[in-house]
Amino acid sequence: MYRNHTQVEDREAKLDALHARLADAVGALTTEADWRRAIEFAARFRQRSFGNSMLIFVQHSAAYEAGRVPEPTPTYVAGYGQWRLLGRQVLKGQSGYMIFAPVTKRMVAANPQAGPWRELGRGERPDPGETVRTRLVGTRPAYVWDVSQTDGDPLPVPPAPHLLEGAAPAGLWDGLATQVAEHGFAMREVPDAAGIGGANGLTDYRDATVTVRADMDDAARAKTLAHELAHVMLHGPGNEEAGMHRGVAEVEAEAVALMTLASHDVDTSRYTVPYVAEWASSVSADPVQVVTSTFDRVRRTALAILDRLDTVQVGGGAPPGLAEAVRLSPAAVPDADPVVGVSL
Repeated sequence: MYRNHTQVEDREAKLDALHARLADAVGALTTEADWRRAIEFAARFRQRSFGNSMLIFVQHSAAYEAGRVPEPTPTYVAGYGQWRLLGRQVLKGQSGYMIFAPVTKRMVAANPQAGPWRELGRGERPDPGETVRTRLVGTRPAYVWDVSQTDGDPLPVPPAPHLLEGAAPAGLWDGLATQVAEHGFAMREVPDAAGIGGANGLTDYRDATVTVRADMDDAARAKTLAHELAHVMLHGPGNEEAGMHRGVAEVEAEAVALMTLASHDVDTSRYTVPYVAEWASSVSADPVQVVTSTFDRVRRTALAILDRLDTVQVGGGAPPGLAEAVRLSPAAVPDADPVVGVSL
């Protein structure tokens, strides 16, 4: 009994330390360039929540400064059991990066609309006709390691996007335009910014149109179209969440655009987004909570766009081949090695 109580206290202390570290990491985003780099990094680790991607980033940076890893930015991260599944072993002396992992329960009900729901015991199967759902009940600390902290079998080499100067990835413009149309908006082009009040792009909810200026290079036009598609998906009339604070809509739309382009390995250094700390600090809530909740809306929207695109994209942070290895040997991966972190 005493041991269980001690384990609970240790877990709570680790969670408190993780929240404090996350708050420090968000507080360190003091410039537009810092925020852009955070978005670009999260795009390459988009399978994980914003909070977990930030935690991985700051812990890897500390490991780099201490000389424990060779590169300042992580490449692929996975749990201990997942690396073993890929034929790799964590090197002796390498500390893992602590992140938040979900604690879930399996719930069943004969009538999902009316309930009641009951928890399934370990190894228990649902009765015939019962609906099973997984419910998030909390978080726990878990550990992941970068590939540079492991040794073993080589990883598969995924295809990488190849771009010319100023070019957009093949199929990106058409894929984005198709999604705009699927949301019921018509595409328009104007010769230059003068046609849309000096802007690069414009979403008109009343006329259900998206307009992009034609006198930009293809990469800039694709970025602008992704920005406008984010407005279509997130900021239409009646969307209370978008209207809660001035500037949130533009921050979200630009962040979605940057994540979409960064996921195609397009250099977004020419583009900036408004620094969020200014408006986040003026909201009557925890600024860390504001930033992480907003970023997770961005992440979900970007993922929804990327999943519908038939384009070559950079990896999402998980080692190449892991999804197939898990599919073939699901029992080999312990619960303590989450592939995807929960939104914080």
